[in-house]
Amino acid sequence: MKAAGFAYHRPGTKAEALDLASRLDNAKFLAGGQSLVAMLNMRYVIVDHLIDLNGLAELVGISLPGDTLRVGAMTRQRALKASAEVARRAPIFAAALDYVGHLQTRNRGTIGGSLGHMDPSAELVALAVLHDAVVEVESAAGRREIPITDYPAAYMTPSIAPDEMITAVTFALPGARHGWGFHEFAQRHGDFAVAGAAAFIEMSGDVIDRAAISVFGIGMAPVRAREAEAMLAGQRASKEALRAAAATLQSLEIADDAMASGTYRRRLAMVLTRRALSDAAQRCAAQGRS
Repeated sequence: MKAAGFAYHRPGTKAEALDLASRLDNAKFLAGGQSLVAMLNMRYVIVDHLIDLNGLAELVGISLPGDTLRVGAMTRQRALKASAEVARRAPIFAAALDYVGHLQTRNRGTIGGSLGHMDPSAELVALAVLHDAVVEVESAAGRREIPITDYPAAYMTPSIAPDEMITAVTFALPGARHGWGFHEFAQRHGDFAVAGAAAFIEMSGDVIDRAAISVFGIGMAPVRAREAEAMLAGQRASKEALRAAAATLQSLEIADDAMASGTYRRRLAMVLTRRALSDAAQRCAAQGRS
């Protein structure tokens, strides 16, 4: 099957793209196209107008102002993975991106495209939740910032208007001395995650100052394991403490689907969270010894 007919637009500036979106009915932005093109071809999505953003160099870029990471919406995933500065300050990004599809997917895929598609098993969405990201969107009427906690509206549906375009995403980074862990399980490498967990830990000595945990692939959107985070604060990073924190995920409500039962996915999320926390604690401890 091929896509239904549509008018193709390739604006040269952000202002031109926003103007098109404000005037055209049933229009959709095209970023990397790694998800949207397939959905168009299967006619899961039918549009009258496709606005190609690939000519907008002003939406490309990576910067690390203060304790944040700001990424332009049209920045390719490969650029984020290859950035030495990002690898030094936030190595979890390169590790997580290894799980995103395959090399060709990362060569074309963009951060804005991933956040706009908002697949609940998407690694970059999980990192946005982990790092309390803020999604910057614009329309012809103006600009606004959406905290990631307010971003999901429904399954694969972000809380942005049809004429709004994602322009950048800003991630709040942990302190320079932190450890991280990222684990996911898929039936094959590059497939959608059945479940996954991302975590970081900040420590003073051998005591945890702060932990953050994002669990993904289990529902409408990734979730922060707030109960587990609160349990770990002020505790020593023992195996028992990490296991007990991961066990709090037992209370998650997870429905059955065609890929896995809710019971299986819940158990998997608990195991992956424990592994991610263990890696984070070990990396943080190793930094303290160096």
